[in-house]
Amino acid sequence: MTDQPDVRFSLANERTFLAYERTAVGLVAAALAVFHLLDPSWAQRLLGVLLVASALLAAGGGWLRYRQADRAIRNGEDLAAGPTVHLLAAAVVVVIVVAGISVVV
Repeated sequence: MTDQPDVRFSLANERTFLAYERTAVGLVAAALAVFHLLDPSWAQRLLGVLLVASALLAAGGGWLRYRQADRAIRNGEDLAAGPTVHLLAAAVVVVIVVAGISVVV
């Protein structure tokens, strides 16, 4: 049986998880704005879909990261680097490029 982890680590892990979830909510809000406020061209539709996909990545990846970190904290193990941050950063870059294209088109 393992000892209880320091509560500060568990709370920090929860705050990180909530940051991922806030990011997902913000991305969904941006997608709704794109779908409802911009002209329905292919670029705007693509931008909205990419925003929703990024929100799914943030929400799902944040949850998986939370579980991975919680397990490592409770077992006293080192936390392995996960792909979520890199994937989300790449998704934001793609959204920025598509947003730039949609402005030009």
